Amino acid sequence: MKSEEGLEKDFLEMAGEIISSDEFIKMKKYKQHIHGNTYDHSVRVAYLCYRHCIKHKSKVNVGELVRGALLHDYFLYDLHGEDSNVSGIVHGYTHPSRALENAIRAYPDLSPTERDAIRRHMFPLTPIPPRTRCGWLVCYYDKIAALEEYFGKNVGRVKKKNCY
Repeated sequence: MKSEEGLEKDFLEMAGEIISSDEFIKMKKYKQHIHGNTYDHSVRVAYLCYRHCIKHKSKVNVGELVRGALLHDYFLYDLHGEDSNVSGIVHGYTHPSRALENAIRAYPDLSPTERDAIRRHMFPLTPIPPRTRCGWLVCYYDKIAALEEYFGKNVGRVKKKNCY
């Protein structure tokens, strides 16, 4: 397997178009999971998914996985902001649809696999499970990253400083 540095470089090349876009960068100002923001969370989930695929030689399209993971929380509002009209409970159920709408608007060529990863990442909170391996990976690593952000600890095996 490549060194961590090599993995990070390859990941950043793959993710670069999205993470450097003006709209995606705005996500840095949206607080998420107590100890983070939506930008960092989305990049972390994408990197964890990417690293998993490389390490385990998963039979998935890694490019689709990275795009779906990056855009899984592309809802583009501040849940905790003063002008937010969405409660935390409602947000949990509705943000995957909002993220998918925004992602399609920005990237109309999203594949069915990428759409599945975005739409279904909140299972079991949302009732329909992912239909693809990519969707399941995003669902799983979203929860790992969220736990780390809530508790401010590294509960996964990748150190936070080495994720991007």
